[in-house]
Amino acid sequence: MEFEELRAEMIKAMKAKDKPRKEAISSLVSAVKKAAIDEGNRDNISEELVNRVILKELKTAKEQLDTCPDSRADLKAEYQFRCDVISEYAPKQMSEEEVERYMKDRFADVIATKDKGKIMKKVMSDMKGKADGKVINQVVTKLCR
Repeated sequence: MEFEELRAEMIKAMKAKDKPRKEAISSLVSAVKKAAIDEGNRDNISEELVNRVILKELKTAKEQLDTCPDSRADLKAEYQFRCDVISEYAPKQMSEEEVERYMKDRFADVIATKDKGKIMKKVMSDMKGKADGKVINQVVTKLCR
């Protein structure tokens, strides 16, 4: 997702007076700006950086939701809403079947070694941001049997 597109969504939420949605998107915009400044490219924010930050924020939101006690229904609902909003902007992740097919097509030679460490090292750098690390790990484990 483009940074300007994300900012436009935030403005749209502000105009609609949708405060919870605006706050969720605003936190994404802030996180992207911070990451861009940290990497030294404040003026030219790449789509890859935006996607990486969105995935990181989504992971954080899911962790908050998972660790929230059941007795705090109000907080759980707030975390769920935030998670849902961030999910709308997150890049689509590959399914387990797609990951397996991709790995068999691109990394057949490495998979043949059945060395999980080598496979993970090679695959993770190539698939970063395209699929969840847990899914990749499951597929690699399955292929090494």
